Amino acid sequence: MAIELEVKVLGIDKQQLENKLIEMGATLIKKEKQVNTVFMGIDEDIEEVGQGYLRIRESENLETGETANTLTFKRNISQDGFRENEEIETKVEDRDAMLSILGCLNIHIKHIGEKTRIRYELEGIRFDIDTWDTHTYPDPYLEIEVTDPADIVKAVKLLGLDASKVTTKSLKEMRNEIKK
Repeated sequence: MAIELEVKVLGIDKQQLENKLIEMGATLIKKEKQVNTVFMGIDEDIEEVGQGYLRIRESENLETGETANTLTFKRNISQDGFRENEEIETKVEDRDAMLSILGCLNIHIKHIGEKTRIRYELEGIRFDIDTWDTHTYPDPYLEIEVTDPADIVKAVKLLGLDASKVTTKSLKEMRNEIKK
């Protein structure tokens, strides 16, 4: 089980941001394609029952071609200046078998979304540039993940980002806003 502290920065220029990270000496950690399958129970949404969500993430490293599947239950603990999430994860060898097991438990697919993620690290801060398929979310955004909450402010200043575009909203909340 891991605790993560994160925010999203909306309205980014993806290429400009990546260039800036490179110029500042950030280390490229990986470029990957992800397929995120989010689930719901037959009677109730898992988000309502467990205050979180269940997903299988299939990740393909775009440089090595290696793939991995991870089953994650992610629960939001706090949104006070940043999102504090608890993640319980395990590797999944056989995605189709796991889908069958979940189906037997009346846990079914709610949404499948694909994204590319470019991950950099600079001064101990993780910067993920996410671009989803347009059905899931139409605009790229930056996710900043830290271990010390003070590093969020540091990261925003370091990159010269507009603090008014920083949000603690979940992807679900962002998706609901654009549907209105």
